[in-house]
Amino acid sequence: MFSIRKISLLIALATASASPITFADGDLSLDELIVTGTRSETLLLDLAGNTAKISEEEIDLVRADHIEEILNRLPGVMIQRGNGQEHLTSIRSPVFNGGAGAGSFLFMQDGIPLRAAGFANVNGLFEVSAEQAGSIEVVRGPGSALYGSNAVHGLVNVLTRAPSLELERSIDVSVGPHDLYKVKGTVSNTEGAHGYRLSVNGTHDGGWIDDSGFDQQKLTFRHDYLGDVNSFQTTFSAANLNQETAGYKVGDEIYKDTSASKINDDPEAYRNVKSVRLATRWEHELSDSSYFSLTPYLRHTEMDFLMHFLPGKSLEQNEHDSIGLLATYYRELEGGHKVIVGTDFEYTQGELSETQTDPATYFGKYAPGVHYDFDVDATVIAPYVHTEWQVAEKTRVTVGARFEHTRYEYDNKLSDGLMPGSSTLYRPSDRDDTFNEFSPKLGLVQSLTDDTSAFINLARGNRAPQTTDLYRMRKDTNNTLTADSETMDSIEIGVRKVGAGIQYEVTTYYMKKKDYFFRDSSDNNVPDGKTKHYGVELSAFVPMGEQFDLGGSFTYARHQYDFDNAIVGFGGPDASSSISSGDDMDTAPRHLANVRLGWNYASQSRAELEWVHVGRYYTDNGNQNSYEGHDLLNLRVNHSINNSLNVYGRVTNLTNTEYAERADTNRGDQRYFVGEERALHVGASYSF
Repeated sequence: MFSIRKISLLIALATASASPITFADGDLSLDELIVTGTRSETLLLDLAGNTAKISEEEIDLVRADHIEEILNRLPGVMIQRGNGQEHLTSIRSPVFNGGAGAGSFLFMQDGIPLRAAGFANVNGLFEVSAEQAGSIEVVRGPGSALYGSNAVHGLVNVLTRAPSLELERSIDVSVGPHDLYKVKGTVSNTEGAHGYRLSVNGTHDGGWIDDSGFDQQKLTFRHDYLGDVNSFQTTFSAANLNQETAGYKVGDEIYKDTSASKINDDPEAYRNVKSVRLATRWEHELSDSSYFSLTPYLRHTEMDFLMHFLPGKSLEQNEHDSIGLLATYYRELEGGHKVIVGTDFEYTQGELSETQTDPATYFGKYAPGVHYDFDVDATVIAPYVHTEWQVAEKTRVTVGARFEHTRYEYDNKLSDGLMPGSSTLYRPSDRDDTFNEFSPKLGLVQSLTDDTSAFINLARGNRAPQTTDLYRMRKDTNNTLTADSETMDSIEIGVRKVGAGIQYEVTTYYMKKKDYFFRDSSDNNVPDGKTKHYGVELSAFVPMGEQFDLGGSFTYARHQYDFDNAIVGFGGPDASSSISSGDDMDTAPRHLANVRLGWNYASQSRAELEWVHVGRYYTDNGNQNSYEGHDLLNLRVNHSINNSLNVYGRVTNLTNTEYAERADTNRGDQRYFVGEERALHVGASYSF
């Protein structure tokens, strides 16, 4: 067992060499090895459930300035870009915001969450260096028994790039419109049992909207040691973002007015973020068929930003520090069976404050002054078991379960109850809250041929409430709203083919969720929503002769409310905020597509034409307003001049389409994050 793992590591190291990117051999096809499903390399054909993988070669081809450019190539995924590096996420879901947006998806680096579960960031993916990753894996729907809170609608695992076997040094420089400059550099080598990789990147963006833009820096250092019995992988990551934010443009279809779109209506808005993470994974071989793994880690994050999207435009400041340990025992049994047993531990100290300087009260709801100021200590203990059984020559069954205990210790630093001067901002008194969740999983994989398998997967996803949902409370005229744990049950059925020739994966799913906590179109909290989700997802790669290939993804999905919630406004029933069972959830397009035509026109050189389709979707809870959707074309070219020098360029929004990255309705207003005009980006990388 362990010797096989050593061989796979050496293969990974060998592929991370100093040679330029090679596209001519179909490296952008579906990958056959997956890490996220079991926290160790697993054949995709043996996986009971979906996992999509973006390879190192694809990351280097796209050279994304924003993570939406790379993740939106996958089925069932839609990242909506805000301004600068901000984003909102959809994975087998509508696009969520607020606590639902932060808590419905698990964002990780090398299997370790980027943030503590109850302190998630709705924009969390800008804290990881996806630009220089080794690969990115995405699970759609509830995660396996190995992953807990926030892995409800899906998870994203960014895997750091492995050290190279030989000395590698490279620098990459690119320029784009509105003073967009990016520099990336890496140095890597392996000597004996030790390998290392240092990667850094920095971006300056002058902002295509007036009085906006950002500066961001990221650093990742990885050291690997491979011994006869023990192996270690240590990773240190740091990121810094200083952003001048342009907020929503308000007005029906204002994104079609080019001159108005470039005016920043919130020039005072900003976001500053710092994060640091350190982790070491120690693997110890016990026998040829068993080993254990211990991964201690430390995490620090801090962020302050002006909430330009809410009345009063309050300043939020938050930070948290975590210490954690992932402990796992792996064993392979005779007959092809496998057992993984482990426990995750984490302790977090967090704090948050919210202050409004705007003197307006907005109908008595948002008063000037300090809205909230509290500390929360959080403890998570989560034992789990994951087993795989080869019950017949071509039939494999997966059974797993996870129990997760979460405890919050909340300390309010202000007066308890309603904030003076506000009718809605409510501060709970000091208290402790405990949540216990059980997540079972059952899967079956049936081998159809040597390169094709079918699977069925039943899973439950749970998450404890976000601390902001629990302790940054709202009170309406009847009661005090609070949050409970969300639970979602899922079934998916799929078939996949890998290997030579045409490759594909087709999956259909059905999911039901209860105790959904969200904020409706009238800015009211809803604590006990119910929803259902179903759809079909397709990804495929089709070689077309020696030089051409066609790849892409297609999604048909319905995300619907499964309960009734009538809202009465000042003038009577509020149709845009009222919910009827069967209504589409807002920001939930039924159709998504991403299709790429690739041309390997020369050795180690590639051109790619990409079509991005987003279907029409409703922008409010009551299905009264909608965004018409859009279609975009992007063109990328990568050309290798020699073994050391590579030049590249891309044109985004080739047809100069007027579109919105995001559209929504808030308190009756149509709001948009306006999509960028046609833009040319060029760059070069040099290895020495």
